[in-house]
Parts: sequence; structure tokens; C-alpha cells
Amino acid sequence: MISKAIVVQNQVGLHARPATFFIQKSNEFKSSIWVEKDERRVNAKSLLGVLSLGITKGTEVTVIADGADEKEAVDALEALVESNFSE
Repeated sequence: MISKAIVVQNQVGLHARPATFFIQKSNEFKSSIWVEKDERRVNAKSLLGVLSLGITKGTEVTVIADGADEKEAVDALEALVESNFSE
């Protein structure tokens, strides 16, 4: 299991379109992936789960992955968030 804290910096946070990109990227990996914010942990492959966290600009979240490609998954999601979802 691997985890990494990431700060969301894009203007709208992790809502609608950026959340969809995040879920699509998560689904590229076999590992189980979760996003944690303020003691709440949700499945990173679930749009409803990710949206329910209410992640806004400047929010720090922890991405957790467990499985065969866990490091690649966390690195890819970190790169996606740091690219501001290519906005």
C-alpha cells in the first residue's frame, strides 16, 4: 500500500469535468485506489464518491493505492492533479 498527499490547485477543485478525468485515470489501474479528505475515504473509481468529498481549490487530499500497480497509479494521479487537469 502506498499513499501520497496532494493539493488540488485548479480553479474549480475536483468537480464535474476534473473529477471525471480523475476517475477515468483511476480506472486505468488494477489497484484499489481511494481518496481521503478529513478522515473520509472514498473509492477513487466512483464519481459519486469523489464528488461527495467536496474537494475545492487548495484542498489537500491523500491518494491511497493498494495492488500490483499501486506506485504507478499514485504517480499518474498526482501528475494529473498537478497538471490542473490540463485546463
